[in-house]
Amino acid sequence: MPAIHRDTLRCTMRPLVSLIFLAFTAHAQFVLQKSPSPASLRGVANIDGRVAWASGASGTVLRTLDGGGTWQQCTVPDGAEKLDFRAVQAFDAQTAIVMSVGSGDASRLYRTTDGCRTWKLVFTNPDAPGGFFDALYVPQHGEGWLLGDPVKGGFYVAVSRDGGLSWAKVPVPIQSETEKGGAFAASNQSLAMGVAGPIFGGGGGLLYRGEQDRCPDPIQYNDPNACATHVRFRKMTTDVGGVGASSGIFALAANDKAMVAVGGDYMHPELAAHTAAFSVNGGMGWQPAETMPRGYRSTVAYDSATKTWIATGPTGTDVSTDDGRNWKPLLPDVKAGDVADADRNWNALSLPFVVGPKGRIGRLRDGVLNKK
Repeated sequence: MPAIHRDTLRCTMRPLVSLIFLAFTAHAQFVLQKSPSPASLRGVANIDGRVAWASGASGTVLRTLDGGGTWQQCTVPDGAEKLDFRAVQAFDAQTAIVMSVGSGDASRLYRTTDGCRTWKLVFTNPDAPGGFFDALYVPQHGEGWLLGDPVKGGFYVAVSRDGGLSWAKVPVPIQSETEKGGAFAASNQSLAMGVAGPIFGGGGGLLYRGEQDRCPDPIQYNDPNACATHVRFRKMTTDVGGVGASSGIFALAANDKAMVAVGGDYMHPELAAHTAAFSVNGGMGWQPAETMPRGYRSTVAYDSATKTWIATGPTGTDVSTDDGRNWKPLLPDVKAGDVADADRNWNALSLPFVVGPKGRIGRLRDGVLNKK
């Protein structure tokens, strides 16, 4: 009997491994919570499992102080009644920043320091009537980053060193490919922080990886904050999405050794091809998932306690325990009290919370990921 070539065996085993992986399906899901708003929600920020914030259309900002038992509808910022808050970054129960999206001066940042009773407009798109904000990242300590669609020769990227109160533009002479557009503002996750700096994704599966240069001594001496603008961005290609304007990378997340990108085509959310890629070297190189999420996914998160990635969107939820290489369904558990669509109709994750259209809010059932 002739020996089987190693490459032949590898090609034979890979589909078999994927089929075995898919045969195991995790159960239990998101528990729906009572929402005080019918607005479409796309921003969510968990603080500690009890305090969390959410944001969405029509100037909507919500807050919970009891783990989602009750959600409070916040005061709408002055002049923001028609704005769509696609992002919220929260520091604690009193302090948060929301980002609105839209052409020109409809892209803004508001900040509250009194538990959302009052708001202050802290930044407006400087490129109006052009420009469009896509994602906001503001940690409690360290550099904050703001991403916008290409304008005046390149993507709009800005950095903040004071908690989002002021912003300095970072030169990014990279123009998106015209037919594929810029980045997506679906869940405030088109921008993430990698091991070397900010990284963002966009149409056609394109990625832009930031690498911070050494700050020139004269600049460092005269203005240490200016060093943050010395970032080079390198354009990369992944297998996520397709060639249409409605497809590409919609969400990125990272842990201390891996990065995951999810997306697809939001106009054809049922398509299960080209929906995820992963990197095991800090975003320097990317591979398509071997077993893909089962459709377009707009958001992804990593649970460090169980070492599990979870991605969700309008058509379902999937989990991965091998850093994005393989994904399996996370389905509703009717016996545990889940509603039939508990795994779908979601926009954005900040574990354990998830938000979606028509004011939809959920919380991941305790212990779910331990049973995957």
